[in-house]
Amino acid sequence: MRRLFLKGLLEDTVTITGDDAQHLMYAMRAKAGDEVILVDDTGAVGRMELMGFTADSVTMRLVERLEADTEPPIDLVLAQCLPKGDKLELVIQKAVELGAVAVQPLASRNCVVRYDAKKVAAKQKRWQKIAEEAAKQCGRTRVPEVLPVQPLADWLKEPKEPKEGALLFCYENEEQQPIKAALRALPEDVRRITVLIGPEGGFSLPEAAAITEAGGQSVTLGPRILRAETAAIAAMSIVQYEKGDL
Repeated sequence: MRRLFLKGLLEDTVTITGDDAQHLMYAMRAKAGDEVILVDDTGAVGRMELMGFTADSVTMRLVERLEADTEPPIDLVLAQCLPKGDKLELVIQKAVELGAVAVQPLASRNCVVRYDAKKVAAKQKRWQKIAEEAAKQCGRTRVPEVLPVQPLADWLKEPKEPKEGALLFCYENEEQQPIKAALRALPEDVRRITVLIGPEGGFSLPEAAAITEAGGQSVTLGPRILRAETAAIAAMSIVQYEKGDL
């Protein structure tokens, strides 16, 4: 059943416009009596019956409220240094499926891609659309946010919350601390975990030092060197497994 996200609160009667309405009417050829799943800004979920159509809107009524919370027990954030080509699109899609609440694209020293302001705005719009579609497909009750691209150095200067959150960065020069061990050593009250993944060229030594100074813990994903997109998916999967989501 098609899942839609509502900007507002779930009510007995709801009217939607924009891309979702257009998709229902013209791509899915929806008709009165068809049903969809609607999720509002608070995560409330309802089964809705389509009632009426105009040129740019669809009106639906609430059939029943559903208990369908699919969010993980922690807030998982993926901080991903920009990989080559369109690989970030795959990473964002899989991050959403694995329960991430946000994706932070970063520009680091060894990133091959460089975007100007116009290209960044276009990319972020596309990335957010990918996140929304992935959230619909996998049954999320929250659409993760794809944040604006930031330089790694600037992002590290932002305030972190060591009492409530943890920053783990996957580092090819780390040989002693597996990610599993780092996760199991975290305090029980940690509710936000950020996983930082480098680009194809990895982190420079000064960057690794700056991440550690900002409170990051370096971890290894094993003896083999993983591609950037593989490392992101593997790390998120391990976090969610260790924290009881998988």
